[in-house]
Amino acid sequence: MKSPPLFTALLEALERLPGIGRKSAERIGFYLLNNREVGENLSHALRMALDNLGHCKICGNITEGEVCEICSSPSRDRTVICVVETPMDIYAIEKTGIYNGLYHVLGGLISPLDGKGPEDINIDGLLKRIEGVKEIIMAIKPSTEGDATSMYLAEILKRKGVSVSRLARGLPVGSELELTDPLTIINAIKNRSRL
Repeated sequence: MKSPPLFTALLEALERLPGIGRKSAERIGFYLLNNREVGENLSHALRMALDNLGHCKICGNITEGEVCEICSSPSRDRTVICVVETPMDIYAIEKTGIYNGLYHVLGGLISPLDGKGPEDINIDGLLKRIEGVKEIIMAIKPSTEGDATSMYLAEILKRKGVSVSRLARGLPVGSELELTDPLTIINAIKNRSRL
């Protein structure tokens, strides 16, 4: 049976989301059509988020204003910056409650095979923030690209007199930080090693 074009378009849009295949898209699509109030609420929340959320001009985290709550908080330790790949990594670390410093989102990793060099990620933004910083924690996934990015940044930061560490290797190689359980993240932060 052929689906109506609008339903097909809905399914195709849902399938573009990470972790959503055809079956999940169909399940979600039918659910939203059968529960229109949920669909309307989702549509409204999505529109509000797209219209009002952006990235912090300091760290790159998600925010409603120009500066995120973490960067504007006077209670955060401004001598430590945790470098992450995406804002999702910030959320994973924040859920643990163990870290009270600042963050910096790179927005990607160095990957020569994919044509991504240091100029393609937010390194300059980090270098502008290191005055008064005593330690940079590299909280980047343990992968070839993650290690290359960490080592590249460590070399630059060490020359500028900043101590650089990375999360302990309790994290599986190639794993995504946002999918890691809080206890593993806590142990990785507590047992980080110098680079």
